[in-house]
Amino acid sequence: MRTILVATVGRSDFGIYRQVLDRIAATPGLRYELLVSGAHLSRKSGETVAEIEAENRPIAAKIQLPETDDTQSAMAFAMGAALSGTAALFSTKRPDLLLVAGDRFEMFAIAAAAVPFNIPIAHIHGGEVSFGAIDEVFRHAITKMAHLHFPATEDYAARLLRMGEEPWRITVAGAPGLDNIRLETLPDRAELSRRFSIPLDRPPLLVTFHPVTRQVEDASRQIRAVLDALRRIDVPVVFTAPNADAGAELVRREIAGFLKERPQSWLVENFGALNYLAMLRECAAMAGNSSSGLIESPAFRIPVVNIGDRQQGRTRARSVIDVAADPEAIFAGIQHALDPAFRAGLADLINPYGDGHAAEKIAAVLASAELDARLLAKRFYDGL
Repeated sequence: MRTILVATVGRSDFGIYRQVLDRIAATPGLRYELLVSGAHLSRKSGETVAEIEAENRPIAAKIQLPETDDTQSAMAFAMGAALSGTAALFSTKRPDLLLVAGDRFEMFAIAAAAVPFNIPIAHIHGGEVSFGAIDEVFRHAITKMAHLHFPATEDYAARLLRMGEEPWRITVAGAPGLDNIRLETLPDRAELSRRFSIPLDRPPLLVTFHPVTRQVEDASRQIRAVLDALRRIDVPVVFTAPNADAGAELVRREIAGFLKERPQSWLVENFGALNYLAMLRECAAMAGNSSSGLIESPAFRIPVVNIGDRQQGRTRARSVIDVAADPEAIFAGIQHALDPAFRAGLADLINPYGDGHAAEKIAAVLASAELDARLLAKRFYDGL
């Protein structure tokens, strides 16, 4: 039996993993356990480990980290705690493979801890770029540590080749988060409204705005620009909470002030993956700087106003309207997104991130890959 240790550090990656975990469990010869850390164990972020436990997912370890909302130094200390905690786990319990996703600083530290132990690393969502976030550095660093790659698109796979990764290590899988849309039964409008006490008779604007980690000093101005634009829009607004990054508390405070002055506005700390997808389905449009605006939203053919630099460089569908972090630009972008003619033009939209069959491709490679010296001894691929 081959054991896959799957690292999850927050609500976003756990939603990505959901169908991958189920497919691993259903594949003969494979089993998985979870390494749970980061925001999952943070009181400020809602202690979302409870979701994992409620689903009876097997947890190998929980690694508690210092809170990281306020400062860049706290992020660095948290990285150290994640690395040392994972090393302690590997000293007593070594998986056959470590599966990581994305670009979080906690994920980078967990992957780095596997390197001295010669534990093969498989990486989901490599090869992407996000110019405005330091997450890009962590993503590419994980690529160079990883032995198997599951990029979401052919373009991202080509970038991995240019980074020197050997072709046989790369499997274009699509985005695993889309598998949830294909396979899961999402709550209907009435149930979603009941769970979160949000009336959905008028489709809301869904807003997710994270601090831009390469522009932390500008976080307050940027979120104020978003809120200034929203004050001029006569639609209900549903916010989701920002990531646990430096600058997040500034964003939270500004949103809290907006909620007090604006009727028909709500903040949801943690929707959970399936509820979040259902809210995407129900919303009039999405605004902010979350990757879900580029990856999951096109599956519902909803307009997305992508604000600022955080997602600069990522592949996007024509449903995405890029605007600067400026009140006038954001206001104009939201007006355009809410135009019925714009949404009607998205009826035949094809999502560039795949068709919801990623999990089966990933599990097949995890089951069949030879865990030998060839896998571990990476060579730099210079092409032909």
